[in-house]
Amino acid sequence: MKTLLIFLLCFSTLTFAQNQPGTQLHIKRAKTPITIDGKLDEPDWTEADVAGNWFLNYPVDTARAPFQTEARLTFNDHFLYVSLICQDDSTRDLINSLRRDFDYERNDNVGITLGPYNDRINGFFFVLTPKGVQMEGTIAGGGIVPAGSTGEEIFNAYWDNKWYSKVIRHKDKWIAEVAIPFKSFRYKSGLKEWNIAFDRNDKKRNYKSSWIRTPIQFNTGAFAFSGQLVWDDPVPPARTNISFIPFVTANTSQDSEANPVQKSSDMQAGFDAKVAITPSLNLDLTANPDFSQVEVDQQVINLTRFEFKFPERRTFFLENSDLFDRAGFPEARIFFSRRIGLIRDSSGLYKRVPIAYGARLSGSLNRKWRMSVLNMQTKEKLDAGLPAQNFAVATVQRNFWRQSNFSVTFVNKQSLGVDPSDSTKYYHESIFKPVTDNGKTYLKANTYNRVIDADLELLSADNKWYGSGFAARSFDDFNQTETGSYGGYAQYSVKKVNVQLSHSYIGKNFNAEAGYVPSHNVYPGQFNYSGSVNYRAYPAGSFIVYHGPGLVASQTYIPGGTLTDRSLTLNYSFSFLNTAMLTFSTTGIFQQMTNEFNPVDPTQFITFKPGEQYSWKMVTGMFQSNSRHKLNYTIQSTYGGFYNGTNFNANGQINFRYQPYGNVSLRFDYNDVRLPNGYGQEKLFLIGPRVDLTFTDKLFLTTYVQYNNRIDNVNINARFQWRYQPASDLFIVYTENYLPETMASKNRALVLKLTYWLNL
Repeated sequence: MKTLLIFLLCFSTLTFAQNQPGTQLHIKRAKTPITIDGKLDEPDWTEADVAGNWFLNYPVDTARAPFQTEARLTFNDHFLYVSLICQDDSTRDLINSLRRDFDYERNDNVGITLGPYNDRINGFFFVLTPKGVQMEGTIAGGGIVPAGSTGEEIFNAYWDNKWYSKVIRHKDKWIAEVAIPFKSFRYKSGLKEWNIAFDRNDKKRNYKSSWIRTPIQFNTGAFAFSGQLVWDDPVPPARTNISFIPFVTANTSQDSEANPVQKSSDMQAGFDAKVAITPSLNLDLTANPDFSQVEVDQQVINLTRFEFKFPERRTFFLENSDLFDRAGFPEARIFFSRRIGLIRDSSGLYKRVPIAYGARLSGSLNRKWRMSVLNMQTKEKLDAGLPAQNFAVATVQRNFWRQSNFSVTFVNKQSLGVDPSDSTKYYHESIFKPVTDNGKTYLKANTYNRVIDADLELLSADNKWYGSGFAARSFDDFNQTETGSYGGYAQYSVKKVNVQLSHSYIGKNFNAEAGYVPSHNVYPGQFNYSGSVNYRAYPAGSFIVYHGPGLVASQTYIPGGTLTDRSLTLNYSFSFLNTAMLTFSTTGIFQQMTNEFNPVDPTQFITFKPGEQYSWKMVTGMFQSNSRHKLNYTIQSTYGGFYNGTNFNANGQINFRYQPYGNVSLRFDYNDVRLPNGYGQEKLFLIGPRVDLTFTDKLFLTTYVQYNNRIDNVNINARFQWRYQPASDLFIVYTENYLPETMASKNRALVLKLTYWLNL
């Protein structure tokens, strides 16, 4: 294997044909029926145009893929057909799981990316493993993942839909045959060209290749490196496209912490529906939605002053979610869908607030314009002191140039039925807020919050340059001044160098209650400055893919020019040919407190006071082992100062794969915080074992246990799923929380949920 790679590196400068962005692939209507059996014996496959001559993207981007792939397309009135022939040998495929929506980076797979709006910004992807396991999702922002993003808002794999496939494995290749219903995705009728790309993750060899040659610093799903699908025959006109997904749930629960103990059981029914208003504009409806089957959040030990952001998992909020999710900057998002139907309790865990109904109209109006409008109504939740609330969000986006856009977003949160003179019924802290007037403090009803925002994104045709900016303002009955926020970001990325610069301002009274502003209660207004530069060297013929240093710096000032936060990190990273990674870093931190805070427990220990200053240094090491091994792990350790004391942290995850039927993992986080007497000395740890069994590609069982001594809780969540038909499921979910000392039950719930996807 190493000899083969060295050969490729040595001869990569030879001249050969290269598939460049914009390369055309023609598609013709099928003349005979296509049977999805993985055999490709229909004459239409023989006559179809071939997307061949694939190139490596990783670990080098200057050579043809040693194991080639060929893609072909055809269609009829109802389906877009795709065939993929993946040359291989008898080496065992790397398959982590039979679960749908698998981990892309940890499995052998091949996929197609479609941009049916031909705007090089938005689209869909469909991916298959050699075992025939499916994954699909949406793409936003041209496929570029900016700093501060997890990537989930760009490549959203939680979008689900119906499509059909068959994979057959041979000794020297594996063949995938796919039928994607035109009903399953949005497109514009009348367009003669679509953006299209193909890529393959050959994880067992740690190769990634694509049809269009893609530089190593960019992912193969970026639309800047897509080809053009040319329709020799017209795209079928859109037909009636309505999906109706009813569900029924039965649940029983017990709250042992209530006095007396409360037991309840009931049955509920509701539905989701998808209605195609036009081929590219979709209306989503939901009534009495239930998200009990959604996996519980992975708990964290948060020793910072800021709120931790958990990702959205609920399917209703996911399609075209980028239009809302990317409004603002990571430090000031004006809308965060988890604010709807979820509320954090005193222990830091999230509880559900019942949703009555919701509707969202979203998609493309034409090649240049996109829009999304959302309206959700929650029910009254008296045991949490919350009234019924309405959330309305609207965005319109204008695309221009090749991959750039401008958008405007409006968010409105309205509390209904609140009596301004009675703070006893709706007592939640978000509903009545303290106000000081003439030296007297009283509670004032908070019935609405509104934010308007404008965003600009600029992306060069080759993705080397990326820039973005936003400006927003909030409106409520409490603040009239300093309610604005703005920011700018720039990135330059080439093979060896990546440079990022960012600046943002968040006003003292900027208030986005339906958004995510983690520092809202920390700073009296803030100016943020940050930048980073990373250099990568790619040694030829080495066991190292790349290595190099990086520098990351950030500073925060409050109005008046006082420096409150400064961080400077110098790191050096190695990426190895066997998938292992190693990083060392040293960080210096300065903080001047702007609020009372204690990282261990502010209710038991002395708190740091506003105006106090602390400086410390720490060192960090991270190692990720060869992820292709059945037993693999990631471990990170940090030691150094921590405010006026020290902290030793060790965190990571150990994984064992029983291919392809199961994965067992253990996630851990340990902190030994030692502050001076009175400030707190605690050993905080979180342990999370998880067993994920995939008996077949339709039967799954996941059991997840979490012990967090900081919130004094043991949680178990077990979820059984039977996908008895495409996109139709039976779920059985059991959840229980315990007191760690005695393992006495705090509360428990058992839920059965049945869903059925019906295309009308």
